[in-house]
Amino acid sequence: MKISVQPGDFDLSAEVKKISGEKTVGAVASFVGVVREVGMTLEHYPGMTERALQKIVEEARGRWQVLDCTVIHRHGALKPTDQIVLVVVASAHRGDAFAACEFIMDYLKTQAPFWKKEAAGWVEARASDDNAAERWK
Repeated sequence: MKISVQPGDFDLSAEVKKISGEKTVGAVASFVGVVREVGMTLEHYPGMTERALQKIVEEARGRWQVLDCTVIHRHGALKPTDQIVLVVVASAHRGDAFAACEFIMDYLKTQAPFWKKEAAGWVEARASDDNAAERWK
């Protein structure tokens, strides 16, 4: 399992290749979030953020048969079209891989301690993100 909060970009292909190398892996689901039309700055608390991501992944592993998982989230100044987040889940079966990947992303949006600032100021949490995470309870 890999969890990283980093300023630098990531290579989707390389990360998927790393996680799909075992013979027991039958499915790999991934999600890449990209910055839309407005640049942003993301802040976080080192250590606290990684622990929160670890907790989210462990909860997913308790619900589905997750063989391996990678979560990479960037911080710092990001511009439109930059990759911002990567979630990759490996499982024996596609249903578990898809569900765990979606769960991790939904919880990451609502439970991980990141603060987003755009040109207009700090961005408030969205009710739609809370509603997406609520369905997993």
